[in-house]
Amino acid sequence: MSEENAINVRILYGIGWFLSGAALLCLLTTFQNIFQGIPLTLKSYIVPFWFGGISALAIGLWEMKLRDSGRKLQESENRFRNLYQKTPVMLHSIDRTGRIFSVSDHWLEVLGYEREEVIGKKLSDFLSLQSRRYARETVLPEFFRAGFVKDIPYQMVKKTGEIIHVLVSATAERDRNGECGNSQTVIIDVTERRRAEKEIQKLAYYDTLTGLPNRILFQDRLRQALAQAHRERKQVGILFLDLDRFKAINDSLGHAAGDMLLKLVARRLQGCIRESDTVARLGGDEFVVVLSGIHNQDDLIASAQKILETLSRPVRLAEKELFSTASIGISMYPNDADNVDSLLKNADVAMYAAKEKGRNTYQFFSEEMNVQVVEKLGLETRLRLALKRDEFYLAYQPQLNLQTGKITGLEALLRWRHPDAGQVPPLAFIRVAEETGLILAIGEWVLRTACIQAKAWQDAGFPSVRLAVNISGRQFVQPDFIDMIDTILKQTGFDPNLLELELTESIVMENVPDTIMTLTDLKVRGVRLAIDDFGTGYSSLSYLKHFPFDRIKIAQEFVRDITVDPEDAAIVQAITGIAETLGLEVIAEGVEKKEQLDFLRLNRCAEMQGFYFARPMPAEAMTGLFQKSMAGEGVNLLH
Repeated sequence: MSEENAINVRILYGIGWFLSGAALLCLLTTFQNIFQGIPLTLKSYIVPFWFGGISALAIGLWEMKLRDSGRKLQESENRFRNLYQKTPVMLHSIDRTGRIFSVSDHWLEVLGYEREEVIGKKLSDFLSLQSRRYARETVLPEFFRAGFVKDIPYQMVKKTGEIIHVLVSATAERDRNGECGNSQTVIIDVTERRRAEKEIQKLAYYDTLTGLPNRILFQDRLRQALAQAHRERKQVGILFLDLDRFKAINDSLGHAAGDMLLKLVARRLQGCIRESDTVARLGGDEFVVVLSGIHNQDDLIASAQKILETLSRPVRLAEKELFSTASIGISMYPNDADNVDSLLKNADVAMYAAKEKGRNTYQFFSEEMNVQVVEKLGLETRLRLALKRDEFYLAYQPQLNLQTGKITGLEALLRWRHPDAGQVPPLAFIRVAEETGLILAIGEWVLRTACIQAKAWQDAGFPSVRLAVNISGRQFVQPDFIDMIDTILKQTGFDPNLLELELTESIVMENVPDTIMTLTDLKVRGVRLAIDDFGTGYSSLSYLKHFPFDRIKIAQEFVRDITVDPEDAAIVQAITGIAETLGLEVIAEGVEKKEQLDFLRLNRCAEMQGFYFARPMPAEAMTGLFQKSMAGEGVNLLH
């Protein structure tokens, strides 16, 4: 109805009340006058007319207002009830006995109930056992005291049995005595938020690949274990694990296979420990195990042996059966250290000692290891300074043809002359250079310096002989290795056909597909290739026909006793025979006696190098030897 129509209705309604009142009072006046015998005149009706009309109008207006107020109150109540039930929030109202007498539709929708299944039931019927106990012991006493509660964490149970997490806020009505009566409650479903928080926590504290605790959570748990061990006067063991040759598996089979192996290792490690212990992944192929409440080293030995045995079982990856082993370093609280960082560092040191022992074993930390680590760090610092201060130099050992006695090649050998310590043997620093990565800069310096010197000898008119340079494993696998070779050859102007790179068997077998590609790239450039210390590595002869080698270097350990040890003699004979069949050249290193020379010459070994002819010498001495060789041209230098 429009506002204008409403006004017209009200006017007509008022007129009706006015006329009805006026008529009624005039009628009463007529009866009264007749009864009293008073004559009926128009004047006698004026007062009753207006008084009756106005009085009736007042009553009508009051009734109209009362009716409008009731209607508005009913409309308000209907709106509230509709808002209560339709609001997208979980609402319920309970009486003083805890029974529900009103719920919102969203409440029913979330929990999956019909209204008749809820009304009259106790709220506790819809809470988990844990939340019932929490409400009874903690929340309700506070609610009855304060009259309200806010953001109370509860677990509610759906009709399906699924548990959801909610926050409950409630306010109670109080009677004249201040006692709590009915209460209204607002519930917020925070299940998804809790799930998201758990996911964030998982990302922050757990390794995404294996699901194991990461370094942050591991350190926290180790601190707790140390605190408990301190209170109970017990010991804690740290097992630091590193997978053996994981890089070779990762590179040859791909990162997907490597990830599968890491997941498998994680599951196997979890199966080796108690529920009270912790296994974590620190990164890469490094894992750590915290064993709490141990009594002595025997407990740690048993755990380490169990882990090694479990991990050594074969696994199948990329349709291949593989054997994955690990090296384990062990440190103990409080014997080795009393804090997280030191315990982990000591276990790491012991792990490297286990690798040096041959892998697939364990080692306990000792102070001697710590001393060795400090010495290694000091050596690393001195190596960096040596490269910066030009303390390195090259020595050259000639290689001779066994038949003609002429110099056919030179091997460039790295030497270190320390200003205080004097000559430092290569065995004392090469390994540290490999481990620290310094070998990359040192190796590049060796190759460039050797090529410069060899080119200088050529320019001086000396014979163009082969230049042999050792390549480390770290160098060979660098992505820019080929580019580095190209750059040095271009900068020095040295003929690539005179450069021979020597690699050990362990290097070429680390990642066969990539090795073949790299060696092929070198051969395309004309660079010669040699296998150094042949027979001491993988002892596999089959790879010789797959790799484009030019030369085999017989290891010194086979040459040393070649005239007195039948097995060494047989090995050398086998090597020369295979090389001849495959069209490979052979050179023996470490020749120190004439008897060794005669044996090698008799068994078709083409070349030699060793103390029998000359020790490694500085460039100046090698220049003199070249001059002597040229002066007696045609003379066999072995005689």
